[in-house]
Amino acid sequence: MEQKISGLENWIKFFETADIPILKRTVRDLAVLQEDAENLSVRGVTDAIAHDPLMTVVLLRYLQQHKRNTQLNEVVQIEQALMMLGMQTFFQKVEPKLVIEDMLHGNLIALTHLLQTVRRATQAAHYAKDWAVRLQDLHFDEIRIAALLHNFAEILMWCYAPEQMTQVRALQQKDKALRSRDAQKQVLGFKLSDMQMALAKSWGLPELLIGFMSREDSQQRNMRNIVLAINLARHAANGWDDAALPDDYKEIGAMLNMPAQQVEHLVRGQVV
Repeated sequence: MEQKISGLENWIKFFETADIPILKRTVRDLAVLQEDAENLSVRGVTDAIAHDPLMTVVLLRYLQQHKRNTQLNEVVQIEQALMMLGMQTFFQKVEPKLVIEDMLHGNLIALTHLLQTVRRATQAAHYAKDWAVRLQDLHFDEIRIAALLHNFAEILMWCYAPEQMTQVRALQQKDKALRSRDAQKQVLGFKLSDMQMALAKSWGLPELLIGFMSREDSQQRNMRNIVLAINLARHAANGWDDAALPDDYKEIGAMLNMPAQQVEHLVRGQVV
């Protein structure tokens, strides 16, 4: 479903009304839960959503755009969002019907890269939450979601602009030293990180989440946690012999007050 759109502003305008697709696994899991009405629970639906970055975005966007005047605090946690909406409202008005795998049917290359991006996001979210809990950070679930959503703009673009994203990927394969953002600017005319921030603001996503995405204070501990989790997931995706991993272990160890060797054993045992 390649969209012939150019320029960041035009893409933002397109995504203001475009359907956001979700993973086939999410559609299947939610359908199974919905059929078993007697055992339907917020926890079960939360677990079905938790691995899907775009379904998480859909839920948070809907809640923000339909929040009540009595809602004083922003909601970032999936479980809390579902409790506020109720199961009936969620299944009737929130759950999208567009499926990622159907959109990219016949484009195995784009689908493969998209699913790899989702897997990295899921792994980063797992790392970030575990470290936040170890550090007794009360925002551990918000930190998990921030890591999960770090690349949601990239996932969206694989759905709606697979040919252009394949060109971005080809440029990086040809020149290993080429930064992702530079390849994106060459092909798309903008950085995906800029699109992500613009979409987050356009959709009215929670300010706490936008703050975590901005990386403006990368030395703040919870922000540092997210950045290190994202880096580790990206490098480990290349294999456990990736040259960048020893430095990752040292930085994570400094944050957790743990030897680098212990960090390596810890994270290699946490692959989801």
